[in-house]
Parts: sequence; C-alpha cells; structure tokens
Amino acid sequence: MKVRLYALIIFLLFGTIGCYATITGTVVDAETGEPIEGAVVLVEWTKTHGFGLTYTESYKVIEAVTDKEGKVIVSGVFNPTVNPPQVTVYKKGYVAWNNEFIFPNYRHREDFKYKDKITIKIERFKEVYSYDNHVDFIRLCINSTLNLEAKKKIFEVFEWERDLALQERLKKMPRP
Repeated sequence: MKVRLYALIIFLLFGTIGCYATITGTVVDAETGEPIEGAVVLVEWTKTHGFGLTYTESYKVIEAVTDKEGKVIVSGVFNPTVNPPQVTVYKKGYVAWNNEFIFPNYRHREDFKYKDKITIKIERFKEVYSYDNHVDFIRLCINSTLNLEAKKKIFEVFEWERDLALQERLKKMPRP
C-alpha cells in the first residue's frame, strides 16, 4: 500500500513539471504604470533531445497582442517533457522584456514566475541604448533560429528597429 502511495506522489510531482496553465497578464509602462496596447507577447516552449550532445527544438509558440487595457491571454502547455517557457514582450519605443535576461547588460532576471495574473513592466527605450545591441538582445530572447514561421508578429513589429541597428553598424565601420 505504501509503495503505491509513494509511486502516486512521485508521479504527481513529476507529472506537473512542464505543465503550464493558461495565464492572463497585463503589460504596463514601467514609469507610469499605464497599460500598453499593442505589445506583442511571445511565449515559446522548447524540448531538448539527446544525452551529451543535445539539441533543442520548438514545441509550441504563441504570439498574442495586448488589448487597450494592456491585457493578454496565453494558453498553456501540459507536457512534462517540455522546457520552461521563454517569454518576450516587445512594443515599438520600449525595451524588449524577457523572463530570463535584462537589457542592456544581460543580467539574469530573478523576479519572474510563470503564473496567472502577472504584470509585466516594460521601460521606454533610452537614447543611451544601442539599437544594434537591442536587436541582438531580441533575437537571442526569441530564439530567432527556431520556428521562424510562428514568430511573424514579433519580427514585423521590430523590423523598423533592425533598420536603425543596421545604420548604427554602418556608422561604426571604418571608412576606406
């Protein structure tokens, strides 16, 4: 009897790993607290395969856009074999927000938990920031080498910034 109980407890504990319920969230301006309409919220779950030499593939991608109240709904995943989700929020004129890293110094974010009724505060892009560095940051955050066809909205909304990044890069290049 005890063996079955322990087996059930272990199954329930491991069975909830990789299970991420549907969440609602609000995206707000970090300074004013005002809701931000039109921010793209990208959530991606991945799976890692292999032992030793591993590879990662995209499992599920959701792109959602915040409404006039800054609200967004993201449906979850129930699969104990997936990695925790990567969450990135982007709006023109703002710094991209990511659940793992903080721009501009790539510090590890410690204040995020995937939960319902989350508030994500994004800061306005400052003149001292580099568009070139910011575009690199966004590409890293959205796993830009995986499942590109499922990430159309986020690529569309930061296209203007890629042009500014290219201009910055060209200015830095030595002239003959």
